[in-house]
Amino acid sequence: MNKYIRTVPLGKRIFDIFFALLVLVLLSPLILVLALLLWATQGWPVFFTQERPGLKGRLFKLVKFRTMRDQYGADGKPLPDSQRITRLGRFMRRTSLDELPEFINVLVGDMSVVGPRPLLVQYLARYSDEQARRHDVLPGVTGWAQVNGRNALTWEEKFRLDVWYVDHWSFGLDLRIILMTIGKLFKPEGISQPGHATMPEFMGNQTKDQE
Repeated sequence: MNKYIRTVPLGKRIFDIFFALLVLVLLSPLILVLALLLWATQGWPVFFTQERPGLKGRLFKLVKFRTMRDQYGADGKPLPDSQRITRLGRFMRRTSLDELPEFINVLVGDMSVVGPRPLLVQYLARYSDEQARRHDVLPGVTGWAQVNGRNALTWEEKFRLDVWYVDHWSFGLDLRIILMTIGKLFKPEGISQPGHATMPEFMGNQTKDQE
């Protein structure tokens, strides 16, 4: 069991285990179908894994469905995300189906159902002290920023909402966010910013895509 679980409120951890098991069991047929479709349309592997910072900035291996092909330009560098994403991948991102494997991360204790989204490792050195407080809780599959604009927000707005969640966490707030997330699955919005598969990379005023 993850040795950092002891720093998470017990009630939240119990709920996370129950909810993750419920999702993985009930949606296992859908997860299998998606995996087979991804294998047929873009080959193996069907999962995207990457180290991300979690609670207190400790690294863990994030697991989600892979939504992009491995395609490279003449210079040997990967093509922009917007060119590599597949039609199926675009649909899965719009409906958040690519996030389903993250419930495995929830089950083992690296993530929570609700919390600030786990971002790129290189961002750790770029946060202000206030923004870094988003790592005072476990990262989540969904979060306060996700139900209040998602990728339509600026980075500063997202981090402000993440820190607000850290300061106002309650079990009732988590339930509210989950219900809001379910509602947004039927009306997806804020999936990406123009010209990007998701959002430009957080580098102050510089940009780059992330998976």
